[in-house]
Amino acid sequence: MKNIKHILATTFVALSLTAACTASAEGMPPEKMKQLQGIMQQQIGMMKPELQKKVKALSPATKKLLMKILSQHNRYSDRATLRQVMHEVQSDYQSMLTGIMIDHPEQAADSAMRLANHRIPVAGLLPYMGLENINDGQLAVLDGFNSAVEGSAKKLAAAARAGDTTKAASYVGDITSGCVACHAFFRGQPGKSSLIK
Repeated sequence: MKNIKHILATTFVALSLTAACTASAEGMPPEKMKQLQGIMQQQIGMMKPELQKKVKALSPATKKLLMKILSQHNRYSDRATLRQVMHEVQSDYQSMLTGIMIDHPEQAADSAMRLANHRIPVAGLLPYMGLENINDGQLAVLDGFNSAVEGSAKKLAAAARAGDTTKAASYVGDITSGCVACHAFFRGQPGKSSLIK
């Protein structure tokens, strides 16, 4: 009985999150929307009940933001923690900088795009942010961090592809500032989350 209640609760949270996001995903191809909904349901299913409850309580606007961020990625891990993903991002960041410094625009562009499309860790981003941050006010900052880091990385890649490493270099500060600000806002003790079953 406990298992059935847990499955029903998980399904309800996933459906409420994906239903709110469906209404806001105008312009997204139906097959992409269905894929994202499946990913979100899988992520929610890995969360402990206390986190599922917090996710369920998020506003439609916050759920829309989370869907928007998720839709910008196509690499998902069933094993890597957020800490491991951030190490991977750091490697891409360093490779991007090297490409700029040695005037190798292809390396800079490819590395910047890997950074922008970083892997999503097991169970998504929310389990690593701490329960105290799973609310509309705290999660609203993700849009700015996402624009600063991933948005600027895409601009850097475009400039590098155009052969303008000087312009590409002008975006490095925005990427770095976004990384530092996000870490300062969310990071506690790095590592595994206690909110994954």
